[in-house]
Formats: sequence, C-alpha cells, structure tokens
Amino acid sequence: MSGTDRPAGRGAYGLWAGGEWREPEGGHYPVTDPATEERVGLAPEGGRADVDAAVRAAGAAQEEWARTAPAERAAVLERVAALLEERTPDLVPLLQAETGATTKVARGMQLPPAADRFRRYARGAVEPDTVPLAPQPVRASALAPGGLIGGAAVRRPLGVVGCITSYNFPVANLAGKVAPALAMGNAVVCKPAPQDPLTCLELGPLLSEAGLPDGLFHVVTGSGPAAGEALVEHDGVGMVSFTGSTAVGKRIAETAGRGMKRTLMELGGKGAAILLADADEAALTRCLGAVASTWAFHSGQICTAPTRVLVQRSRYEEVVERLAQLAGAMTVGDPTDRATVVGPLVSAAQRDRVERYVAGAREQGARVVTGGTRPDLKPGHYVAPTLLADVTPEMTVAREEIFGPVVVALPYEDEEDAVRIANGTPYGLYDYVFGADAGHAWALASRLRSGNVGINTAQRHPETPFGGFKESGVGRDGGSFGLHAYSELQSVVWPS
Repeated sequence: MSGTDRPAGRGAYGLWAGGEWREPEGGHYPVTDPATEERVGLAPEGGRADVDAAVRAAGAAQEEWARTAPAERAAVLERVAALLEERTPDLVPLLQAETGATTKVARGMQLPPAADRFRRYARGAVEPDTVPLAPQPVRASALAPGGLIGGAAVRRPLGVVGCITSYNFPVANLAGKVAPALAMGNAVVCKPAPQDPLTCLELGPLLSEAGLPDGLFHVVTGSGPAAGEALVEHDGVGMVSFTGSTAVGKRIAETAGRGMKRTLMELGGKGAAILLADADEAALTRCLGAVASTWAFHSGQICTAPTRVLVQRSRYEEVVERLAQLAGAMTVGDPTDRATVVGPLVSAAQRDRVERYVAGAREQGARVVTGGTRPDLKPGHYVAPTLLADVTPEMTVAREEIFGPVVVALPYEDEEDAVRIANGTPYGLYDYVFGADAGHAWALASRLRSGNVGINTAQRHPETPFGGFKESGVGRDGGSFGLHAYSELQSVVWPS
C-alpha cells in the first residue's frame, strides 16, 4: 500500500512515513479486541529497513522545521488539537476496541488529553527559548583578551527523537511526547506498543491535514521488540523518549548510553497511599476513592496508581472492610456498556501475569479479601477487582508492579514505619498522603523518595514536572519542563 487513503475498516494498515502509507517489509500482524477477542485490524510489521528509512527521512526534514518560525509551528500544533477534538467521536470506537478501555476512560481520558497536550505545546512553541545572562568582567588569558563578556543560554532542538510508548494510554502518551518534541523543532519517529497501535497510526494523516510538513512524523509498528531496538540503536536518533516497564527501560538506557543519546524514561511505579493517624472522615473518604481508582481507572493499568494502601494498625481492618465494599460494588464487563466500571486487561498474557501475582501472594500468606478469581465472563481478558490484606513489605506483591486491578493493604505502626514501607521498593513514581493536617502531610511528603506526591487527592496538575525517582525513570516532562526535556542547552557568549 502507498498513498494517503485511510485504511478501510478492519483491514491492513501501512506504516506512516513521509506523509503517506507505506507497505511494511515484514507483512502484518493482528490486533485483537481485549473484550471480544476478535480482530480489530492488521498492524504493519515494521523492520530495521523501515526504521532506517523513517529516521533518514526525519533527519532530512528536521533542519528546515527547526528554522520555521515558532509561531508557524504553534499554528500547526493548534490545528492538530482542533482536529483531534473534531475526530474524537470517530476515533473512540477504534481506540476502545484495541485497548479495552471503558467508555468513560476512552471518551474522557484517552483522546481529550491528547488534544490538550497538542494545544499546550502550541503555546510552548512560542515560549521564550533564551535565558539572557548578565555580562561578566573577564580577565585576559592565553585564550583571548579580557573585557566584559555577555552570554545567554538557548534551548536548541535535538534532531530526531525516537518515541516508544506504552499500551495503556496509546494516543495520550504519544501526544505527550510528539507535541513538545515538534514544538521545539525536532522530528519524531514513533514506535507504539504492539497491542494497540492502530489509533496511533491514524494520527499520521491527521497531522498531515493539520499542515505538518512531510517527514516530521513517522509511525513504525511491530509485534515484537525488533523495530524499537532498531530505533534506539540508530545513529540518526538524538534522543529516545520511552514510557514502559523498568526492565525494558534499563535495556534502552544501556543501548542509548553507548551512543550518548539523550533519554527521557517514564518507567514503572508502586504507588503508596499513606493514611495518616490524624485522618478525619473527609481524608479517609478521599483516600478510599483514590485507592479504589486502581480498580476503576483502566483496570489498574496505570503506573501512577496507588496500589499499596498503608494504614495504621488500629484502623487497618476498618479500611480493609470499606475498600472491600467499594470493590464489590464495581461492575466488571463489556467496556462499551456505560454501566461497566472495570473492563478487561489488554491481553491474555497480561491477565495471566496478574493472576500469577495473586496466586503467589496466597502462597506467601496474604489474605484475599475480595476478587482473586477469574470472572465468569467469556470472551475477554478479565480480572476481578482484587484486594489483598495481611501483606508484608517483603512480599512480591508489595514490591513489584502488577499493572492490573489489584490493591495490597499493609499495616504500619507509626509514621517512621510508614515512610520505611513506602520507600521500601525499587520504585518512586507517585505516592499519596491523606490526613486532616495538610501542613503535616506536606512535611511528610519531603521524606518520600518519589517524583510526585499527591496530598489528599489523586488529581494531577498539568504544569508540574512528571517523572520518577530510583527505578521509576530518568528526566521530567510536563508543562514547560517538557520543552526542556526535548531540547539541548547551548551557551552563546560575545564581547560586550
């Protein structure tokens, strides 16, 4: 296939490269609906030659884009946002079919944030990129005569950015990388997750319609790691932006390091929700709602979820009982049914992985309070909302990211114990503190080795820097920090 015609229905997609559909070198592989297990469409099996062609074309187009006036780049990104909003009703069914997201998540948390991110970085394209520095008197040296030397720090584009994304929020996650990268004058080559790449491919013609010059946005997909590995290894890629597991992130960092590529890594999480001893009913209710979002928000397939709830021993059973009631009231089933709260996991492999964690917790002595068995729903890759109690910090389910609708409840003795437990995993992406005294919660947040802390809320602030401590990642994006992430600082000096 070649050209700009959109693939029909559930047919075979091409790669998006150079402003048109291209036939992949490796044929196609099926993308299946997690709820029905039926084929949604055929995704292209991209290979090294496809990646090489995309990177070379991106490199050829990038220099002119970098010289384009920031206001023109901003206008393109603004049109992308408008088109995404306009096409959301058409794109939601495809996105929902390939991700298994519930209607509420698909309509509210998948595509609208993508449009918001393109609009935010339309503004970002015209943010000042130069920090003037006060002139400094400098003595003469063997290098140059002395005098008053002026200087400035200027953000410059990196060139070609390789964007590798996760399956849970394919379009929103990709937009969070592509929009700031393009705003800063880069070109991008994208490798979406193999489970649900079709809506990401649909962005190709949409960006072209918005006026993005050919060659600046490429999408190469594949059922395995080959295309992503080729992208990370390519000499023409100046930066790799990755969202996914810590294990894969480590391999990417090792490969990228050999070529001194810049990296932005948003990796796994094992969020702790600490309910403080002073928590009143309002704080407790907020805590319960935040923890229950692990089950309700895309079936726990989100790295920032508060999957560990830490409760002082005197209130432990009360909190466990109330969480069990919330879990039991959640409807599990067809994600297209508006009454459904918990939909399927993205694949049979992910469902089986989650079930192994629950079985292992039983063997290690945890108590399955609710869930823990496969729902009687066929077809579909379903896991019931599961609450595990009597969990100790050493148990596997308390230390490793499960990425499913599973919450573990751990008792603590005092705040020192709570901090020790919260910090006792390899991760440090997003933690939460709930209590009546916000000032006290603020002070406790400073002791958490986590890149993000929510106090009495699971809500996000779009302008804060987002990223993790420890094995949860490297670097920060979000707001103006995203512009910094996708650019390089250049110092420029001159005699005054």
